[in-house]
Amino acid sequence: MLRFLLRKTGYGLLVLLGVVVLVFFLFNVLPGDPARLTLGQRADVASLENVRKELHLDQPVGMQFLFYLNDLLPVGIHSRQEATENLRYITVAHISKDKLLVLKTPYLRRSYQGKKQVWDILTEALPGTLLLAVAAMVFATIAGIALGVLSAVKQNTWMDTSAVFASVVGISAPSFFAGIVLAYLFGFVFSDYTGLHMTGSLFDVDPFRGRVLNLRNLVLPAITLGIRPLAIIVQLTRSAMLDVLHQDYIRTAYAKGLSKSRVIWRHALPNALNPVITAITGWFAELLAGAFFVEYIFGWKGIGKVTVDALDKFDFPVVMGAILITAGIFVIVNLLADLLYTIIDPRIKLD
Repeated sequence: MLRFLLRKTGYGLLVLLGVVVLVFFLFNVLPGDPARLTLGQRADVASLENVRKELHLDQPVGMQFLFYLNDLLPVGIHSRQEATENLRYITVAHISKDKLLVLKTPYLRRSYQGKKQVWDILTEALPGTLLLAVAAMVFATIAGIALGVLSAVKQNTWMDTSAVFASVVGISAPSFFAGIVLAYLFGFVFSDYTGLHMTGSLFDVDPFRGRVLNLRNLVLPAITLGIRPLAIIVQLTRSAMLDVLHQDYIRTAYAKGLSKSRVIWRHALPNALNPVITAITGWFAELLAGAFFVEYIFGWKGIGKVTVDALDKFDFPVVMGAILITAGIFVIVNLLADLLYTIIDPRIKLD
């Protein structure tokens, strides 16, 4: 188990390193002067030079990348001033009079616009995105497996045809289109009956009660985000169940006198879940990217909306940080998926 975890973690770190390299050099060639974006168009020359020095823009591109990597790593070498002003460190070791070896949380630098640390901006928004993705995945998983099993058990009936047709429509509908349709119909046209709104975040501000939790704002964006994975899960579950239901051990279970529901849910379904788990874990990471558009449509405060707003303002550190955090979550989800396979199906060995 330990060897497996170390190997998978190593692969994940290589993926993250590749993302860091790609993100840095992609945004390094984009137009715009980071110093001027930070200080504004009316900044004087001396202030611009100071900011360029602080951001290491006066160094060659290779050195800029090394400084950026040093900021991201959990262990880095920093000046005493940098450690005091910018870093959230756990412990430090003195290298020289002004240089420290710092054990820290990753430093994603500061927003060009608000001067606030990118880490703070994204960690404030991350719970909203994770909640939305989890809610969408729970909805897609429960509904998708149920419809897939029903479709397989009722093969060649109107239930099967309806489930397959609905899944094809769900796969074909982009999230941004489905979001607009659902927001308009259930958040505007029929809002008096549904009690839902076109836009809204997890917390509303009430003039008398202050910050109020409002879970109903989660309903429409979660359904919108879950439509496509739901459609995939329906088809995968149906296909896997049809294959499993024709296996010899299923016929043996029926011959022993077990009830149909017990055979389906206790014997057939667990052995049909491997491709479904692959879809669930893969789509969970995809949902973090798909949430960008859904959050913007519904006004849901999460990393997606923060990133789109940052792109609109050319606030590149926020965008870069959002990409890196999303990539990190993707690596963690895939590692957990590999471990989950062995729990669901003991025939799979860790090697």
